[in-house]
Amino acid sequence: MHSPRAALFSVFFLGSSFIGACPLLAQDQKQTEPTLCRGNYHSEADAVAQLARMASTYSSLEQWQDRATAIRKQILTGAKLMPLPTRTPLNSIIHKKREYNGYSVESAAFEARPGYLMYGNLYRPLGKKGPHPAVLCPHGHATGPAGGRLRSDQQHRCATLARMGAVVFSYDMIGFGESLHHGWNHQHPQALTLQTWGSIRAIDFVQSLEDVDDQRIGVTGCSGGGTQTFLLAAVDNRITASVPVVMVSAHFFGGCHCESGMPIHKTAQLETNNAEIAALAAPRPQLLVSVGGDWTKNTPVVEYPYIRNVYTMHGKAANVENVHYPGREHGYQYLKRQAMYPFLVKHLKLNPAGVFDATTELYDETGTMLENPEQMFVFDKHHPYPETALEPGSQVSLR
Repeated sequence: MHSPRAALFSVFFLGSSFIGACPLLAQDQKQTEPTLCRGNYHSEADAVAQLARMASTYSSLEQWQDRATAIRKQILTGAKLMPLPTRTPLNSIIHKKREYNGYSVESAAFEARPGYLMYGNLYRPLGKKGPHPAVLCPHGHATGPAGGRLRSDQQHRCATLARMGAVVFSYDMIGFGESLHHGWNHQHPQALTLQTWGSIRAIDFVQSLEDVDDQRIGVTGCSGGGTQTFLLAAVDNRITASVPVVMVSAHFFGGCHCESGMPIHKTAQLETNNAEIAALAAPRPQLLVSVGGDWTKNTPVVEYPYIRNVYTMHGKAANVENVHYPGREHGYQYLKRQAMYPFLVKHLKLNPAGVFDATTELYDETGTMLENPEQMFVFDKHHPYPETALEPGSQVSLR
């Protein structure tokens, strides 16, 4: 006897008679205004049916590419980034260099828009010849004065990647970490806009560094950082490898307005979901890390097959992978980082010597020197906050 869950998943693999009967738009297809798909916008069964509807709109690579173009346009339009803002000078600040075992850390900031600062830390390899690949590390919604990029799990992943030869930029979402410290609030109405544009400019920032190989740019984050990971890979083809962790779901659209508070998923012209947005990374290498304890519980049998089919149409099915931990909970804990490391080693051509232990088949993180927020901050009593910076909470001009 088939379980209810098995019956649910089997819907996706029904023949063309089911798919052909599904209209492109959902039940409120007559709407004229965009719909916000917030949180658990629809059920797991609805998500499976929606994926089938979306799959019915293309049967060739050319048709998929046309759809992908339309999805990218909808994301950027909904996020108020169409057309893209002018790339104004970054006015980068990089200072306070600290050297540790095999890597260094610097405090770094740049202007994503005039007066609007992105705060972060730049991790670089020591003793390795460049140019090096770069990895962007957006973070999730861990709150508090030591949240965001300041968390120990984020420091571990950044330092370990740097020890293997990557230049890593770890940066704050609006209203977290140093951004919070300087007065910005995550409830800012432009959060999704500013975070997505900030991530695009973060690519510009790492590509401006002389020791970075522009053709090897990775991104990985979990939860809200996972959303930033697949959104960035979807809208910017300079990302060459991506690892969204515990976030790619067809039924859950993100629980924060910075993920689902703007109309990027559904309009009168087109419906999509985060699984399909993640598919826009194809054919570039992508690893989905999922767990049984959150909304990614169905990834191996629902989201991953849909995404893999898109990669198969590109002739690159081997470029997408899924590592699933059925007994684990939400987060970017040690085990999930252990899944990410070999993927980025392979696709960004990192050097794991001295980090990978062939006996245990694990990547050693004990070389990380955990820092406190004061060490990590870009601005302090010795490095004053720029007078040209916008007042916290200001509306940021995009044009």
